Amino acid sequence: MRPSIVYWLGDNLYLNITNKCSNRCYFCIRNFTNGVAGFKLKLDHEPNSKEVIRQLINHINRKHWREVVFCGFGEPTANLECLLEVAKWISKYHMMPIRVDTNGHGYLLNPKREVIREMYEAGVTRISVSLNTVCKEAYEKICRPKFKDAFEAVLKFVEKAKKYFEVEVTAVKVPELDVEEFKRFAESLGILWRLREYIQPFY
Repeated sequence: MRPSIVYWLGDNLYLNITNKCSNRCYFCIRNFTNGVAGFKLKLDHEPNSKEVIRQLINHINRKHWREVVFCGFGEPTANLECLLEVAKWISKYHMMPIRVDTNGHGYLLNPKREVIREMYEAGVTRISVSLNTVCKEAYEKICRPKFKDAFEAVLKFVEKAKKYFEVEVTAVKVPELDVEEFKRFAESLGILWRLREYIQPFY
């Protein structure tokens, strides 16, 4: 089976533009499977924007998609130039909502870039940040970031993103999560929150 750059779940069209990630979350589905819903998401190379757009052309007009989502087996801002060019193309030719699902490490991965502003100017309309907890200690245990002070960087990313986008933070329902505490923390940040199911390994 060939890897999928473009795939779909329900009414959303997803873009799997990288397998690079600056977190090593113990719960990540890519730790124990090659894909989701019959799509292979482990890439054999890093696609560029032209390749992604070629794939998009084959699928974007096949139905009325609710939104296009940058979300796959990696952190989309790890392939920032591709993300921006594809978002610009979607905005120019299709005028549909664009969401980026991110771990919030955009500035750590691209320290000399204005990541939030550049995504806004490219046409991104919503940001979903995988936060998963409410404190640094738990974040480092659950998400195992490659960067020092990653939790603080994610919170700064959220604060910047609020100025441009509708932002939500999400958490996977792992055993360590206190749902009510996470809800209160998200509300204290003045943003939406959402829970995601924990898909336990089957090995």
